[in-house]
Amino acid sequence: FSVGTMVKTVSLKEVEKHNSSESCWLAIDGTVYDITEFLDQHPGGEEVVLETAGTDASGAFDDVGHSSDARDMLKKYVVGELPEEEKAQLKEAAKATSSSSASGGSGILGIVAAVAVAVAGYFYYESQKEGSA
Repeated sequence: FSVGTMVKTVSLKEVEKHNSSESCWLAIDGTVYDITEFLDQHPGGEEVVLETAGTDASGAFDDVGHSSDARDMLKKYVVGELPEEEKAQLKEAAKATSSSSASGGSGILGIVAAVAVAVAGYFYYESQKEGSA
């Protein structure tokens, strides 16, 4: 932004009011976008976008793997920026979510390993029983 350009601050509370096809706002990586007029052009269909309308859609946007062209297209729909404290809260929430899902994944791995050991133990026990009979 050039010197003298003021960036409008838009709270998540304000973004939440724009959650329909009549007014569709999203926050992505701290920037707020009004993509209402883009809805019917979205390659994945407007329904996909409307699922995250009025929210911080950073995770959903990144999960889909949008191209750099898609990010460039967003620039013309900028409404403003989230307040710094809300950006910080969202970053913390994203970190907590990613670390809990990572540890959750290792928890599942532990369960699978325990089941594998139990099954192996069962078959070993059965083979020993047959050998002594």
